[in-house]
Amino acid sequence: MGRWKSVIGDRLHAKNIENQTTETHIAAGALNRMSALGRANYERVG
Repeated sequence: MGRWKSVIGDRLHAKNIENQTTETHIAAGALNRMSALGRANYERVG
């Protein structure tokens, strides 16, 4: 989640509602893609 905040930020930057809506759609799409990629599977060695 820290990476998410550094890339997108923790607030909307657009001033009018139409651009805020677009910004939100883009951010949600990026978050969905990051979630779909998943995490690496770690296995204990040794």
